[in-house]
Amino acid sequence: MRIPVPLNALRAFEATARHLSIKEAAMELSVTPSAVSHQLRILEELFGVVLLRRTGTRLELTDAGHKLTPYLQQGFTQIAKGVDSLRQKRRDGPLRLNMLPTFATNWLSPRLSLYPFERRGFSLEISTTQDEVDLAAGVADVGIWYGNGHWPELQADLLFEATIDLYARPGFATGSHRDRLDRVSQANLFVSRHCLTWQRWMESLPGGPFKPAVVTQVDSGGLTLQAAADGVGVSIAVCELADSAVRLGRLTSVFEHPVNADVGFWLVYPDALREDRRLENLRSWLCEQSA
Repeated sequence: MRIPVPLNALRAFEATARHLSIKEAAMELSVTPSAVSHQLRILEELFGVVLLRRTGTRLELTDAGHKLTPYLQQGFTQIAKGVDSLRQKRRDGPLRLNMLPTFATNWLSPRLSLYPFERRGFSLEISTTQDEVDLAAGVADVGIWYGNGHWPELQADLLFEATIDLYARPGFATGSHRDRLDRVSQANLFVSRHCLTWQRWMESLPGGPFKPAVVTQVDSGGLTLQAAADGVGVSIAVCELADSAVRLGRLTSVFEHPVNADVGFWLVYPDALREDRRLENLRSWLCEQSA
């Protein structure tokens, strides 16, 4: 239903009618008294009636003002109840956490058995996307993002800095350093579009630079790791994400040459959630695991 008058004018009148004071209404609405007076004039001009009358130092409602007031109070009360119920649901409900699929599969999943889901304030809803979602739009509450820590209007806490290295299936590249360099130089190199420093790794390799026969760029770091584990090629990947596959014997570092990626994984959230207990619970656990 369309309201044919400005909502701000109605709010100004409702607050003034409740306090019978323009000054106190202005304090409640966090505006100046002149701004409240301006909104009241707009409302009276639109209705063509006088809603408030000053008698000496006192402000009184006219008959028209008395008639309008209870409807506005009921309406704003219902709006406040609706907003509060939604806020309460978000405060008490699961924390919605978004991240890259590669991070979820290769870093978070191996540690989830240690997460205290059963404890109050620790429940999660986990979603994965290849690109960062709009936290301000409410798509998710917080994110674990890969980058330099600078996202406009968002807070970011560093979980860990990333390093990159070259990985292959165990036994794929063996022998001396030169033998391994010759072998992988004939391979298909898989790199993720999120890995922006992979060429620096090749240039810094002792005995290099490493020049692959083919470079295949994909949108998922998980695919690069899978391709290397399947023996399709080799992969420059984030060491911290490859670690679980290395420990399981599915991957091995070809040269043991980790290089700082100049980026990291960050816990990212709106400032409004800074004091949220659910966020603090998640942050403490993530920091423990990162350490």
